[in-house]
Amino acid sequence: MFDTVLVANRGEIAVRVIRTLRALGVRSVAVFSDADADARHVREADTAVRIGPPPAAESYLDAGRLIEAARRSGAQAVHPGYGFLAENTAFAAACADAGLVFIGPSAEAIELMGDKIRAKETVRAAGVPVVPGSSGSGLTDAQLADAAREIGMPVLLKPSAGGGGKGMRLVRDEALLADEIAAARREARGSFGDDTLLVERWVDRPRHIEIQVLADAHGNVVHLGERECSLQRRHQKVIEEAPSVLLDEATRAAMGEAAVQAARSCGYRGAGTVEFIVPGDDPASYYFMEMNTRLQVEHPVTEYVTGLDLVEWQLRIAAGEPLAFGQDGVRLTGHAVEARICAETVSVKEGARGFLPSGGTVLALAEPHGDGVRTDSGLSEGTEVGSLYDPMLSKVIAYGPDRATALRKLRAALAETVVLGVPTNTGFLRRLLAHPAVAAGELDTGLVEREMDALVPREVPAEVYAAAAAVRNAALEPVPDGGWVDPFSVPDGWRIGGRTVPTAHWVKVAGHDPVQATGTGQVTADRVRVTVDGVVHTFRRAGDWLGRDGDAWHVSDHDPVADTLRGAAGAHGMDALTAPMPGTVTVVKVAVGDEVAAGQGLLVVEAMKMEHVISAPHAGTVSELGVSPGSTVAMDQVLAVVDPHASAGSDASGPQATDGQAAAPTEETTA
Repeated sequence: MFDTVLVANRGEIAVRVIRTLRALGVRSVAVFSDADADARHVREADTAVRIGPPPAAESYLDAGRLIEAARRSGAQAVHPGYGFLAENTAFAAACADAGLVFIGPSAEAIELMGDKIRAKETVRAAGVPVVPGSSGSGLTDAQLADAAREIGMPVLLKPSAGGGGKGMRLVRDEALLADEIAAARREARGSFGDDTLLVERWVDRPRHIEIQVLADAHGNVVHLGERECSLQRRHQKVIEEAPSVLLDEATRAAMGEAAVQAARSCGYRGAGTVEFIVPGDDPASYYFMEMNTRLQVEHPVTEYVTGLDLVEWQLRIAAGEPLAFGQDGVRLTGHAVEARICAETVSVKEGARGFLPSGGTVLALAEPHGDGVRTDSGLSEGTEVGSLYDPMLSKVIAYGPDRATALRKLRAALAETVVLGVPTNTGFLRRLLAHPAVAAGELDTGLVEREMDALVPREVPAEVYAAAAAVRNAALEPVPDGGWVDPFSVPDGWRIGGRTVPTAHWVKVAGHDPVQATGTGQVTADRVRVTVDGVVHTFRRAGDWLGRDGDAWHVSDHDPVADTLRGAAGAHGMDALTAPMPGTVTVVKVAVGDEVAAGQGLLVVEAMKMEHVISAPHAGTVSELGVSPGSTVAMDQVLAVVDPHASAGSDASGPQATDGQAAAPTEETTA
């Protein structure tokens, strides 16, 4: 076993790897950019090395800096985690050239399986069924479009390099092929430095099932059963579980053997995952999609049902040890489910329902742990969540003797999860787990999108406004110093001949219209308790943030008079398009003076590895354009102004706004 291992990653996966290194008595080395100098993974490692400024390209993606950090810290091996350089052929080769052990497969295996086109050809030759699609590499836009027409709509466009859903486009309308191919190439190039695409047949209502494999350097390959990853939002997994309720023992064994053959076909070594697309109505008709040559985000569910530490076995295999068990020694016991907590703001505007990357400072944090509950996290109070890195913050995993117990435990664990200061998807995940189709195991990759209205409530509960008003009332109460207090100086609603009444306050929850609310209750620095309609409601509190059952609301004061004055003085009103999140402008499709149609895409803003198309709110003329490709923008910064045509003023789409309208983005892809 190694004495010292450098973890070439950040956040929750770095903390996760460090935990196993500590258990094995191996010294851990963290790396950090200037943005992560006080991050949790830095504090928990035995030592840490600065590798550069905040941009990932100048720090976590700089292979030279990582290898130099390993040399300076005396590391013998490098664990790449997932994301960043985990599946980068050049980095694996550079580690070998520097005399470092790359804890993962060989550079040759990464290169082969990282090219989805070559990977399909390789596993097909090994007898593994593959999804029908285009053949050959380096296809032009016209050739891709021709292949799509030959396959028949709908089709899925996929980057040949990389993974994680980035650059993937489901195309149902042949007329949109050209635009979707261009968008997929653009993001593939930005994410992986390679814009090679392939096209595959889309399987309606598919299930996404993957098989975990372990392979040592002595010719031993085993599979550790499957994970069901069908609950996805725009090709990004949000809930994963093991095992799948879809598979019987015969199908599980057949898919497991196919995964083993796929691993053998590329001379694989280490932990890897073979992903399959499975028609929900015919599980025996499974198709190979790709192989991820690294540890997966969802590996904890496999650890729970097998009792194995996958990071430990990555280390042992990399150190040259043979597997201590064969296929007959793998047993699946119980059920485990994982939820990914991401920094996201839920948009509830008409025509713009979806999720936007968020950020902020973690003001209050409570993460669940206990019997059958585990949290893998990179968070701590005071953590700054920005737009430079992936939005996933943590994972909550629950285990039970059966699926129903595991689901119930996970819902309870998410209710206990508190992240105040940064909007997250925790409440959304809890509602998803309670959905009848999820409880019944009737899953497919489109379920989340179809059921979005039921999973994202439009209204803020009345007790949230009451709690916000209670906080403001508490702030108005005088603090006696032992002397007399003039009752007329206390703004509590007191009046002659009447009783004291709570003061009404105008408050606003982010993303919703302002409301006038009243409320009193027990208010402390970290709790608020109010009674509404005879029911007592308790919230966690951090400043103007309120949290309960996984949901969180940022409540601010609202001054209707100032808002009216600001609207009257505003130069743009509803004609302005503002940035819905901090990010970078990657594409500008218009110029000042251009005539645009309502809903026409004008710009693309990227944040946290997600692209968002900013569309015209109405037909008109672009009168102002304040950004160009490469511009860094702040939240609510004006991007462009579209003056409506005379006939369009009364038909302008989107909600009215007096001080500028946040652009209603269309989420293109998720990291």
